[in-house]
Amino acid sequence: MKIKVIGAGLAGCEAAYFLASRGVEVELYDIKPKSFTPAHSDKNFCELVCSNSLKGKDPYSNACGLLKEEMRILGSVTMEAAEKTAVPAGGALAVEREQFAKYVTDKITDNKRIKIICQEVEKLPDSWSIIATGPLTSDKLSASISGICGGQLHFYDASAPIVSRESIDFGSAFFGDRYGKGGDDYVNCPLNKEQYERFVFELLSAERAVLHDFEKREIFEGCMPIEVMASRGVDSLRFANFKPVGLKDKDGNSFYAVLQLRKENAEGTAYNLVGCQTNLKWGEQKRVFSLIPALKNAEFLRYGVMHRNTFLNSPDCLNVDFSLKSNPTVFFAGQITGVEGYVESAASGILAACHLYEKLSGNQPVIPDKTTVIGALSAHISGANENFQPMNANFGILKPLDKIIRDKKQRYAALAERALQNVRKYKGELSWS
Repeated sequence: MKIKVIGAGLAGCEAAYFLASRGVEVELYDIKPKSFTPAHSDKNFCELVCSNSLKGKDPYSNACGLLKEEMRILGSVTMEAAEKTAVPAGGALAVEREQFAKYVTDKITDNKRIKIICQEVEKLPDSWSIIATGPLTSDKLSASISGICGGQLHFYDASAPIVSRESIDFGSAFFGDRYGKGGDDYVNCPLNKEQYERFVFELLSAERAVLHDFEKREIFEGCMPIEVMASRGVDSLRFANFKPVGLKDKDGNSFYAVLQLRKENAEGTAYNLVGCQTNLKWGEQKRVFSLIPALKNAEFLRYGVMHRNTFLNSPDCLNVDFSLKSNPTVFFAGQITGVEGYVESAASGILAACHLYEKLSGNQPVIPDKTTVIGALSAHISGANENFQPMNANFGILKPLDKIIRDKKQRYAALAERALQNVRKYKGELSWS
């Protein structure tokens, strides 16, 4: 039996290499090198946008660094390639991009069990396969996927920043919904006139990320960035997502402007800045949103992003093993599932292939738990979420520790130690280990 893997980015190459290394015949489909998406130009697979796209290295202080270590334990070809092509970059894992892409491509092309087919796939397969076509899935395949998933397909990623609950200054915030409705689902962050006007000024003067030409029309028509809304007048936000009407604290005080935060997960460890989808650069987001008194010490678990990103409403469509609910022999991996980032995409490719292999072998997939980054990302893409948006690796999505550790450095180290221990345990439970 041959398994189809559609897409030769990081997720697809991880999946193909994992399966082929365990004796499975794989057909790997990609349009390269005959043609390219608007964001790609290298003939090799696994093209990165910049040398430091793989982010931080330290597993004890950086969640993406922890995810990398989890991937190494599971035998990641992405991590192998990164180590072979790394360049000095302080605490970041930076690579020489062309050498990195060539290394992975050579590992794929040299594997006798992987047949590379340069062809655009226009229809979703109906049997054993992994779809890893990324944020620029072709129109025809997108239409096919959308038809199978009941239209549950998004064509851009416009998401707001997320902060950790414990970093919110509750001395400058209060719980409650408008007009006294609701309980603690929302945290309200008030601003006086001076604070609000300074926030708007800095928001408008902040540096923005550069979009591709092919992204601009679609994204800005689909969801307006907060900085664009603010440019329509200094009070425009006060009539939108900073509207103070109906919001009073326990003493009955009203405010000039109020930003609401909404729970991002059931545990309430992470909060989303409601209506603050933005195209500001990440450093600028931290600087500007930290001007809000309740967020002055905010720990940003995820920054807002706006770019072309085809992704499923995965909680409705996918099982926790990345397979389709309507057809458990078809798996998805990469950014199309709602994981955000190169490393996260590669990790999902390993997991999708691992789960497929277990099913192919007649076993039930073993799911890593939420004490690990890979398990927490799996839970994010499959857990109930009415406001589903892509998620990157961050400590806020992990299951909280059994004891409270106030010191962030010590807390992160404890979370990492537990995660690595449990990933090794997880690997030992798999049939191929």
